[in-house]
Amino acid sequence: MSTSRDEVTVTLAYGGAIHATLPAAALGPAVTPEHLGEPIALGREITWALNDSEHAVHPHDPRQNGVHGTVRFDELGDAENEVYQRNVAVFADGEVDRSPCGSGTCARLAVLADDGRLSAGSVVRHESIIGSTFTGTVLDRVHVAGRPAVVPRVTGMAHRTGDQVCSIDPHDPLVPGSVLR
Repeated sequence: MSTSRDEVTVTLAYGGAIHATLPAAALGPAVTPEHLGEPIALGREITWALNDSEHAVHPHDPRQNGVHGTVRFDELGDAENEVYQRNVAVFADGEVDRSPCGSGTCARLAVLADDGRLSAGSVVRHESIIGSTFTGTVLDRVHVAGRPAVVPRVTGMAHRTGDQVCSIDPHDPLVPGSVLR
């Protein structure tokens, strides 16, 4: 695809959401906090360019259509049964995930398995732009809707960052709400 910087090849993969993945070296600097502006701008551009394309269509659930975000990654080395990558996951309108992104990690697992770099039982150590880490494992290779897929497992650490309390006004004429789909 064409970007404002150059031509680039991205891989679209589904891992709970559709992500465009590409090596950071394809367009710009390494994945580091000092260079955060470039992946945000590029992530927005790629998402907008591919979001409504025929490539961003889920095979059987149209609610999943569209590009959720981009995952730019640096290769940090392979070892026996392990791939080590650092990434920056850009989603929505330029938000950056502080984690390596669970659905993005699942998408990377699918791509790496399809490329022959991960087999069942192999892992990817996925480090975020700020150093938090997820470990993804290919539990099995399967086919879904006629396409190659993986059964992934992602482990890592999570912390509650907030609470939300919903209340209902007893005078609200739309209680319990409205559902349009």
